[in-house]
Amino acid sequence: MNVPKSSKDYLFVGIQLLLFAAYILKIRLVPMNLPEWLRYSGLVIVGLGVVLGLVALLQINTKLSPFPTPVANSTLITNGAFAIARHPIYTALISSGLGYALYRESLYKMLIVLLLSILFYFKSKYEEQLLLQKFPSYQNYKKRTRRFI
Repeated sequence: MNVPKSSKDYLFVGIQLLLFAAYILKIRLVPMNLPEWLRYSGLVIVGLGVVLGLVALLQINTKLSPFPTPVANSTLITNGAFAIARHPIYTALISSGLGYALYRESLYKMLIVLLLSILFYFKSKYEEQLLLQKFPSYQNYKKRTRRFI
């Protein structure tokens, strides 16, 4: 049984897709000359983000959805990647995007990551309202685990 999606679901996902598309554009706003150690630390951040995201994806398995409305027959996951952050996939996308922006010395990509972070904050806030309705134990999980890292 599918859970009906609201207009907010489609709005959040639509904006997210637009920001993803904007991120892949090769636009240079201002030349940046970051120290080499900072540029290459971006690759470490990308790697950590990818690992966190993959672990979370494996945990969610078939219950993955781009929409904030919880999937029917889903269960609350609070271990593994979800013990590190309540929204590890959003965290992985933000950190990977930021790390790659550092590596590429792209202020434009950093701005897109900032916009994505703001979007993911509001998307996760909406998602958490729905999760609280579906899972009463979500309140305790919320108290002990950060939204993002």
